[in-house]
Amino acid sequence: MCTLHRTAAFLTSAVLAISLIASTSVSAQTAVTDRQRDKPSPDPDRIVLTWSADPSTTQSVTWRTDTTITSAVAQIVIASDGPKMADIARTDTAITERLDARNVPTKGTVSHFHSATFRDLRPDTLYAYRVGDGSRWSEWFHFRTASASKQKAFSFLYLGDAQNDILSLYSRVVREGFRHAPDMRFIIHAGDLVNDANSDWQWGEWFHAGGFIHAMVPSIPAAGNHEYRAASAAEAEAKTSSLSVYWKPQFTLPRNGVAGLEESNYWLDYENARIIVLNSNRDRESQTAWLREVLRDNPQAWTIATFHHPVFSAATERDNVALREAWKPVLEEFGVDLVLQGHDHTYARGRSDITGPTVNNVATGVNTRANATGPVYVVSVSGGKMYDAKPGGWDRFQATIERKTENTQLFQVIRVHGDTLRYEARTATGMLYDAFDLIRRDRLTNSFVERVPTDVEPRTMLSAPPYRRP
Repeated sequence: MCTLHRTAAFLTSAVLAISLIASTSVSAQTAVTDRQRDKPSPDPDRIVLTWSADPSTTQSVTWRTDTTITSAVAQIVIASDGPKMADIARTDTAITERLDARNVPTKGTVSHFHSATFRDLRPDTLYAYRVGDGSRWSEWFHFRTASASKQKAFSFLYLGDAQNDILSLYSRVVREGFRHAPDMRFIIHAGDLVNDANSDWQWGEWFHAGGFIHAMVPSIPAAGNHEYRAASAAEAEAKTSSLSVYWKPQFTLPRNGVAGLEESNYWLDYENARIIVLNSNRDRESQTAWLREVLRDNPQAWTIATFHHPVFSAATERDNVALREAWKPVLEEFGVDLVLQGHDHTYARGRSDITGPTVNNVATGVNTRANATGPVYVVSVSGGKMYDAKPGGWDRFQATIERKTENTQLFQVIRVHGDTLRYEARTATGMLYDAFDLIRRDRLTNSFVERVPTDVEPRTMLSAPPYRRP
């Protein structure tokens, strides 16, 4: 081979080697979404269950197609063991909404979102459903309606920010959560589901990461600050933002919140629990008055509030003073049990210092508070973006942090059974990291039982377990 050919071959090999190294480096960090594959088609995709009314007698479902599908339907039947469900299924007509996202700064596509709400369902009943246009159908999915009883046990998942590396990293957390709690009845998402509010491919990653789970387990999403971005060139120039153009078309949610915040500020009752979703990005003053009314007229045994920006930040420089001053007094006045939040990309759990000292319960071998406890505040993260925990600010506001960690993806399984609420925070590999029980004694005086595992130390950005080759 001549020198020129040898040189050319060498350069070609070198380029290929560099390309392979670069490719390996990228793929080791993140799963790359095929953005062509994620474009809408005539076939139903991005199927997600939510509620817009009573979870014991209704169920809402939303899905996406391309614009060739102008009329859509959903079929439902009580689930059975036989395959002939289509023969006896009820067919409901869906509402179709056109979304043209081509002019948003992130340059999306034109698509149709379809939504249907199944009504007059039987409580505590397993149903099968599918969606389509009458000829192109999704697979059949199952869901179970809520029980009409206020004493039946149920569990749910709580997830902090997915946001970054959604398909690559968040996926394993939501799937591990499903593996640990396959009977969970819903998932609370505490905001920042994606990083760029109007990015079609990021929403595609979120739906792909959850896969069939979204179509079988209803979602209760709160809007984070990353769900707010400029939706037009005019907004971008004015440096203003609005709720994601995808939010309302793809989530069918209650419209019982503050006017102007419909479907991002709402409440619903699930058996003996009231779930309250606040929008911490907008109009906090109006939501404060609304929150007071929703809590005042609350017959449920348990009350859980969720929103994105924490009452007590896990990072001192991210303190949310106005939010705390507006909402904390109301949450504590009415004895809200759990406050589930995101935003700080770390984990912190604690309470206001309206509680008594910690004592050891000799009979059970666990620590418990000597008297009643108010709301338990939690900040968590499920995605790959991590921040340092600097929770010193809690002390300045008469609060005590009781468990924290850094550089750790987590999911939380919460189980409600009668007068007991059991909370567990688990890592992405399923390891139990934090746990406690709330024992309800009356509206304002829960008993708190600490169940932190004694063999798992708090982690920092530097002390998290190292990765090991197999």
